Amino acid sequence: MPQTPSPADTPTGQDAEDVEGGPPGRDAPGKPALARQRPTLALVLRLGAALTLATMFALVKLGHEHGLPLSHMLLIRQAASIPLLCTWLALTTGFAVMRTNRLGAHVMRSVYGGTGMVLNFLAPILLPLAVSTTFSFTAPIFAVILSAVVLHEHVGKWRWMAVLLGFAGVLVVAGPGGAQIPLTGALVAIGAAFMVALVSIQIRDLAQTENSVVIVLYFALFTIPILFVWSLFDGWTSDPADLAILIGIGVAGTLAQVLLTLALRFGQVASVIVMDYVSLIAAAFYGWSLFGNLPPASLWLGAPLIIAAGVVIVVREQILRRRRIRNLEP
Repeated sequence: MPQTPSPADTPTGQDAEDVEGGPPGRDAPGKPALARQRPTLALVLRLGAALTLATMFALVKLGHEHGLPLSHMLLIRQAASIPLLCTWLALTTGFAVMRTNRLGAHVMRSVYGGTGMVLNFLAPILLPLAVSTTFSFTAPIFAVILSAVVLHEHVGKWRWMAVLLGFAGVLVVAGPGGAQIPLTGALVAIGAAFMVALVSIQIRDLAQTENSVVIVLYFALFTIPILFVWSLFDGWTSDPADLAILIGIGVAGTLAQVLLTLALRFGQVASVIVMDYVSLIAAAFYGWSLFGNLPPASLWLGAPLIIAAGVVIVVREQILRRRRIRNLEP
């Protein structure tokens, strides 16, 4: 049975495919070597990642406004990571680590990851940026539910209370007070968060035997051909502004991938995850300045509930992890 991701390790942002599997160091996510911990640097890196991801999704929405096909934006996002991943392997372990006995697991990870990536790109297209960002914060909540329902792991009262609190926040954001929010967009965004949690389980399982860079590289290699064929049905643009948007999506996505990983090398998840929520402020700013969208009042009432639920889950998981470590000590 695959090991569940602790909700503390479950990314809260929308580009979660790369958080646990990006170009990492050798330290497990959330457990950096003590000698390498630099909390201030980790906070700055995580802040940079949050702002970069907010920028990428603003570019995705802007690209849609310019008529750029979804397939092109997804393809550029994936293709941009290949040089980074290959360079990292060449300079560290070499390409021999690409050998695997778990090709089927990589295929399934790519199927679920590809589905999640499509939903994550659709969410800011269908919703105001601040709203789609808020819904993305529900990923740790779904991770708790999956760990209990699918993997039959014990979940205590604190985390169940956090789950209820988080879903109360969702109801506030998307309920009658949030009439400006399309139901389809809300369902897509929540589905994207669910896929983030599901993919996290797969990544944690694969990471028991596979190099984490290899996990992401296989994901890119399996999805790029499909995205390329899909892109052939949509004409490619030659407009300089459109090309700049596509390049910006690729650069921002790759940079966020690096920053997220580096943040987990220098600081623990519980100490840096608070910076993820800065992306809500950035998303609200981009939504107002680029698209003239002001977040509905229901968002500012519901978002604190969702954020509080995520923080409770992360902090509680870290407390339980420390207790398990102490119990294993001689």
